[in-house]
Amino acid sequence: MSIGTLGLAGLLAATGVGALSGTADAASTLGSAAAGKGRYFGAAVAANHLGEAAYVSTLDTEFSSVTPENEMKWDAVEGTRGSFSFGSADQIVSHAQSKGMKIRGHTLVWHSQLPGWVGTLAAADLRTAMNNHITQVMQHYKGKIHSWDVVNEAFQDGSSGARRSSPFQDKLGNGFIEEAFRTARAADPAAKLCYNDYNTDGVNAKSNAVYNLVKDFKARGVPIDCVGFQSHFNSASPVPADYQANLQRFADLGVDVQITELDIEGSGTAQATSYGNVVKACLAVSRCTGITVWGVTDKYSWRASGTPLLFDGNYAKKSAYTSVLTALGGSSSGGGGTAACTVSYSKQEEWSDRFNGKVTVTAGGSAISTWTTTVTVTSPQKVSATWNGTPTWDSTGNTMTMKPNGNGTLAAGASTSFGFTVMKNGSTATPALGACSAS
Repeated sequence: MSIGTLGLAGLLAATGVGALSGTADAASTLGSAAAGKGRYFGAAVAANHLGEAAYVSTLDTEFSSVTPENEMKWDAVEGTRGSFSFGSADQIVSHAQSKGMKIRGHTLVWHSQLPGWVGTLAAADLRTAMNNHITQVMQHYKGKIHSWDVVNEAFQDGSSGARRSSPFQDKLGNGFIEEAFRTARAADPAAKLCYNDYNTDGVNAKSNAVYNLVKDFKARGVPIDCVGFQSHFNSASPVPADYQANLQRFADLGVDVQITELDIEGSGTAQATSYGNVVKACLAVSRCTGITVWGVTDKYSWRASGTPLLFDGNYAKKSAYTSVLTALGGSSSGGGGTAACTVSYSKQEEWSDRFNGKVTVTAGGSAISTWTTTVTVTSPQKVSATWNGTPTWDSTGNTMTMKPNGNGTLAAGASTSFGFTVMKNGSTATPALGACSAS
């Protein structure tokens, strides 16, 4: 189902304990709250999920920037030398532009996800191929990308601070990074040019090596505008105590810093605290221009078993989401006496041919006298029964607007619920909730 079919600009599917606020608060989403701090808040996006209503609505509602997860990597756009294929990446870019989102380009020169032919080239041919790849990809998206990861992960892990072995390093030598950046500047002079890496979040041998590279580039006039910190954290590699100080020392070199691939394995309070600390560190560094989480929902994360993102597998907002929104100065519950409500969905009983859904309506910071929300099912699903609410239907029969049935008056923070039965007709898709409005 497309978002256009749903006909709700603010549509967000949520299951479990997720909630969608109906207030007009400009800082009630990650993107709007970050914008209030002069920053973007983005997500890595996979083109093959853009047909999923809950994915798209969460993306569109919450985020102000996108990074193609794999669709701009070398193997995706130039699998055969000189033959470029931008279809999947174009899909992401077009969607982002239609929603007014910024776009990060990821990534031009990287040792991984290279088609086999690249590694077979001799040095002179490899230099030509690298520069052509950078030029063709950047010119294709010229004027559309705010920041490019020009070179990705060029340094080794560990205590050596040495360069990583790759076709580029092994055949072109240390100068390949500078050459890539100079080529990138010529291809799109307006785009920010970034170096991006992981395990560089604190002061260590690897981050020192990147720091020295950037310092040298700035001293010699090599074009570099930003440094990306991937920030993949877990219990074995937590947010370092010197995270903010490390971001600041790079910013002091005269470059922007961006948190480019944030995910933090864990759950509950510990995960939420870590996420909040990362956001606070970025806000404390004036040249930290934005944060990107590496995915929208846990279920599609490359580290799915570690539940590292802000939305769970059912698109419910986690404690980490609330921590991030609060750190950004936003609020999902409205306030100031404004009539507001939130809605959340949970699946109830299920049979082979049907299932029951429950929507909980919760008043915001002040009492309300009535509420309304929408539920959209995916065709050929049909709602066969409802209870504790008064439904009306759109012309498609897929979107139900639910109003109270004697349960519209709620005290501040109080909840009520309504239910419905969905006939599957072959589809197990999760119903999508629209925003809750109250008066």
